[in-house]
Amino acid sequence: MLQIYLEGWRQATQSSLANTMARIADAEKYYASLESRIGYRLFLNGTRHYGYYETKDSFPPPVGQALRRMEEQLFLGLQCPPSAKLLDAGCGIGHVAIYMAKRGNYRIEAIDVVARHAEKAKRNIAAAGLKDVVVAKHGDYHHLEDYEDNSLDGIYTMETLVHSTDPVSVLKEFHRILKPGGRLAMNEYDHEDLDKAAKDLSDAMRKANKYASMPANESFDRDTLPKLVKQAGFEEVELKDFSKHIQPMLWLFYIFAIIPYTIFRLLGIETYFVNTIAGVEGWRGRDLWRYTQVTAKKRG
Repeated sequence: MLQIYLEGWRQATQSSLANTMARIADAEKYYASLESRIGYRLFLNGTRHYGYYETKDSFPPPVGQALRRMEEQLFLGLQCPPSAKLLDAGCGIGHVAIYMAKRGNYRIEAIDVVARHAEKAKRNIAAAGLKDVVVAKHGDYHHLEDYEDNSLDGIYTMETLVHSTDPVSVLKEFHRILKPGGRLAMNEYDHEDLDKAAKDLSDAMRKANKYASMPANESFDRDTLPKLVKQAGFEEVELKDFSKHIQPMLWLFYIFAIIPYTIFRLLGIETYFVNTIAGVEGWRGRDLWRYTQVTAKKRG
């Protein structure tokens, strides 16, 4: 009987490891693509999230100010006191962690599953003079076993939970490692039921989810994320819809992407240019999906 149990455990462990390696490989492939590297650098100076605009009709530039305003919205949603200890779950190259550390006088541990991002984050943090309060490292928010129970004051994600293969387990781990009264803030996407949407738009979104390594986004139907957060044990769960506040950037992406998009579609190579496709279809399907912020608290 013990041998059967151990064999089952071994197979489950191997399967979990294989899934983890596949997910990391997919994320690294997406972010390492020439299109991603040039696009993020050209439009967002390496930052990997949307900007926040006061109205949907705002003029898109300067993009840098819009990016900082979105980081301000994340700061306001998190509501942690000065000197709080935080986890940046999916830090990219460190821009959000740098802003949050400066804005809130926070101590931050920043992790990213893409090793190249974590190394770049270390350099950016050092250049900002924050290496004593922000620590970046290669890490996976699916595997937080090294974090003790009730050890953090706050956790945030900035468009990164969509890359998860098991958001339920991730949220439960977030709940475990937060202190009583600890805060969670996540800027993420959701969408209408794709099976009921226009086929061309739903197909485009599914392609974007697949090729941009966003498996969780496939399951994030409207208001699903707040339900998952509640199931993980959080209370005071709230959702804000920021969709209209990112429309200027959506429009900017559309304007730059429409011509190459048309060419790539004619050549049948659009799957190699997922950001270009997302730039056009994101605008066309802007009534199908939302940009949301979900905040919550662990019972004190």
